[in-house]
Amino acid sequence: MANTQRRYTSRSNRPKKPSTNTILNALIGIVIVLIIITAGFIFIGNDDEPEKADSTKDTESAETADGSEAEEEVDPEDQIGSEPIAEEEATEDSESSEEEATEEESTTTEDSTTGGTVTSTPSDDPLVSERIVNTGWKPVGTSQTGEHTSVYTEGHVDWDEKLKAMAYTTGLAADNMIVWRIENGGSPQKSIGVVSSNDKKEKYRVYLEWVDGEGWKPEKMETLKTLDGAY
Repeated sequence: MANTQRRYTSRSNRPKKPSTNTILNALIGIVIVLIIITAGFIFIGNDDEPEKADSTKDTESAETADGSEAEEEVDPEDQIGSEPIAEEEATEDSESSEEEATEEESTTTEDSTTGGTVTSTPSDDPLVSERIVNTGWKPVGTSQTGEHTSVYTEGHVDWDEKLKAMAYTTGLAADNMIVWRIENGGSPQKSIGVVSSNDKKEKYRVYLEWVDGEGWKPEKMETLKTLDGAY
């Protein structure tokens, strides 16, 4: 009887282990807390998403509005269609301006002596004042027969006929004309001569072309500003 009591006393004095129910309750409590925390994050996240969505929509709306405004300001089709028209108008204006400038610069008169039309055009050549063309100019005649050969030797008939053509073109008398140079004009039947009055106040460069059976004919004449570098 005494032994039994001792055993009982010995067991009752041992530390008691937590019961299974207590552990389960604790675990359930932890799970509930985790569920609450998770739900809180979910709700908070959902609250932020509408704000982000609204912000995104606002941004897209703003971009769309800007894009629409840009499209309204510059329509690619209108721009493509208008560019050639603008270029054509600019080209036409430029051509018209050039034609008007040429018409204003050129002077046309009638020559009562030759019966032709005289056109005088200012030159951008620093040596040349103006270029003159007279539709009334005629060949000066020739005594040469057969195949023509241009000669640049003083005293030769062809040389003398060149001088005659230059006096005819410039209006200078033979005794008031200094011949500075006569040279080939780029082909066997063309010549260029530089002459002036004796006082050098009148200075000319004359372009001649040979006409078979008719002699040298003036093509054009340039009124020179200076003789320096003109020949």
